[in-house]
Amino acid sequence: MLAMNKLVFLFLLIVVLLSSCSSVKKIEAIKPEPDDASPLVYDNTPSFISLPISIKLKDVEHQINKLLHGLIYEDNNIEDDDIAVKIWKLAPIILENQQEGKIKTTLPLKVLVKYRYGFSKFGISMYDTRDIDLSGTVTLVSNVGLVNWNLNTQTELKSLDWTYSPTINIAGKNIAITYLINPAIRLFKKDIEKSIDDAIKESMDFKPHVLDALDKISTPSEISSEYQSWLRIVPIELYTTKSNLENSVISLNMGLKCYIETLIGQQPEPKFDRNDIVLKPVSKMPDKINANIVAVSTYKEATNLMMKNFKDQEFGEGKKKVTVKSIAIWQKDSKLVIALDLLGSVNGTIYLTGFPQYNETTKELYFDELDYVLDTKSKLLKSANWLASSFVLKKIREACRYSIATNLDEAKQEMQKYTQNYSPMQGVYVNGEIGDIEFKKIQLTNKAILAFLNINGKIDVAIDGLK
Repeated sequence: MLAMNKLVFLFLLIVVLLSSCSSVKKIEAIKPEPDDASPLVYDNTPSFISLPISIKLKDVEHQINKLLHGLIYEDNNIEDDDIAVKIWKLAPIILENQQEGKIKTTLPLKVLVKYRYGFSKFGISMYDTRDIDLSGTVTLVSNVGLVNWNLNTQTELKSLDWTYSPTINIAGKNIAITYLINPAIRLFKKDIEKSIDDAIKESMDFKPHVLDALDKISTPSEISSEYQSWLRIVPIELYTTKSNLENSVISLNMGLKCYIETLIGQQPEPKFDRNDIVLKPVSKMPDKINANIVAVSTYKEATNLMMKNFKDQEFGEGKKKVTVKSIAIWQKDSKLVIALDLLGSVNGTIYLTGFPQYNETTKELYFDELDYVLDTKSKLLKSANWLASSFVLKKIREACRYSIATNLDEAKQEMQKYTQNYSPMQGVYVNGEIGDIEFKKIQLTNKAILAFLNINGKIDVAIDGLK
């Protein structure tokens, strides 16, 4: 009896196995091997970002007064011309816009003159000295320019007005010595002019501020934590036009040539080297942003996005159906290979190939001419021709797509953060507008799908309230 039961069990097991073999087919198509794993290389067109900059004259005035204070000139040598002079800034310097785009500087000052008088003859010297305290106002006029990162001025002393006429008491008499003091001060006018120019140059040195700002925007910023996407800007060159002074505002145009990329995966490293940036003078510059963005979507990320379309979907006809367990994507011979692991009436892996395309309306990447690899199609026609039918293939094609609308919107929003009263440092404000993102082309590499995009807009930088 026990032997009979064993025979019945063995018979039932054989029936189940045969039944299983008759309903579920195993596909063993030849895998199209991916191209070599050489480093990711792609063509990237530089972007140009116009940066019109306006600086209020009062900010320049504020910075000069911070730097230029107390004793601003000293000449202690009395032997050469019988005069030693010390000059102090007596009150805050005032800058005003003059006609023809020049800066008028009013410098209240205090002067201590040590005046020596007497004679030296036949080896006999008879001298006496007097200290003279004076106060007055010097008026200077400056031309404005931008040279090697600095706001550069060429200042000329125009007038010297004393609060009261300089006199000296000799033998009980007050003797006017304006004729002595004014020429003496004018001997040192070059030094006074230079002190103003140096103060403006030092206070308006843009280089550290510009490089700090470039350092900041060059640090990759996260666009989406869900998709692990990052925006990276790589500065290449900086351009600047001549500065212009009008209505108490110094204006100039700067331009940044750079690469802009969106990358998928771990946070990428910044690529900015502040030591390599050179400021290049130009006569004119476009007034808009022309940004060429490379959206780098790794095959792993594309797989994850596409897999969402296959979730809980069945493909087939009648009782003959399959579901997709997993997907793998790679590139071969300028085409994309999509491997689908199937479970159901057919088990195994099938391979499709096609050319990636972009739908401007839906903002989706899809695959044109998507069809089974020749060996896969041959296997399906022999063992599961229902899976090779145009109806099933059409359904699979519809699932082999994914939207990058969210990525584009998030990239645009991330860029707009820098155009809505963005302040990289106190007193500096960035405003502007960003246009729509326009798709240009797709390029395949051995590691990723690259979408090349273009975006236009405008930006201006205002300096108002520097501390």
